[in-house]
Amino acid sequence: MRKYIFHIFLFVSVVCFAQKPMVKAEIDTTYIRIGEQFQLKISVDETQNVIIPKLALKGLEIVDSTSVDTLKNSLIKKYILTGFDSGAFYIPQQQIFVKNQAFLTDSLLVNVATVAVDTTKVKKFPIKPIKKEAYTFDDFKIYLYIILAVLAIIGFWIYWFVIRKRKIEAEDPTYRTLPPYEEAIYRLNELDEKLLWQNNKVKEYYSELTEIVRGYIERELKVPALENTTDEVLGMLKDFKDADTIQTSKETIDKLKDLLREADLVKFAKSKPLAIEIEDDRKDAEYIIGNLKPKPIIEKEEENGLE
Repeated sequence: MRKYIFHIFLFVSVVCFAQKPMVKAEIDTTYIRIGEQFQLKISVDETQNVIIPKLALKGLEIVDSTSVDTLKNSLIKKYILTGFDSGAFYIPQQQIFVKNQAFLTDSLLVNVATVAVDTTKVKKFPIKPIKKEAYTFDDFKIYLYIILAVLAIIGFWIYWFVIRKRKIEAEDPTYRTLPPYEEAIYRLNELDEKLLWQNNKVKEYYSELTEIVRGYIERELKVPALENTTDEVLGMLKDFKDADTIQTSKETIDKLKDLLREADLVKFAKSKPLAIEIEDDRKDAEYIIGNLKPKPIIEKEEENGLE
């Protein structure tokens, strides 16, 4: 009876041991120098329902790892490890799950040694100064944007006051054939028909209104009134009046001064005159054109003859 019981116990032990999966961790060396690499291999004698968690290490680092390989009836996963500090480091037991049951590998010891350096044979170099960082496009792009903005503004002014004016004159031959006064009145009537200020385009209205007046002065008195500033135009007219070379009055010059400065406020200071003020400026523009003329040379010759 005892013999039968012993055989049954032995059979059960063998069956249970045979059903327990084998988990194993191996390394290809136990001694490396700092920075050298070695391989860790974890193998499981089972292929179904196996989970190999993330490797837990202390003092060692993972350089690379492979995907899980199946070899016959086993699973194999390999890691490339290294160490950057000298000393003895354990690869702790790794927990492997097989069919929801945890199994542990053996812990492994790895020695990491320093690399001996013979300082007597190492050539010494002087300490180098701090090297300045090389310039990049980002260091200069703000200046590039400023230059482009300035060029755009200059281009706009050239187009608006020179090219646009010439283009208008080229498209409408009437401007080239009419005398200065008639051209100015013609353009004032055209401006009225556009209804600019009535449609909240006050800035555009004053730009064209003063351009008409300046264009008249430029053609009639043969001075660069379109390109000059308000103060420069008024200064030229004052000099002409003092020299008695134009037919005008102080009231006309005052109206011109008020008109040009009002236009500057509208264009550059965003001033918003009332409707009645805009209508008065329109009347003043026509008054200026009608009362600002060069003095005829004949009159001068007759005066000289009388004297």
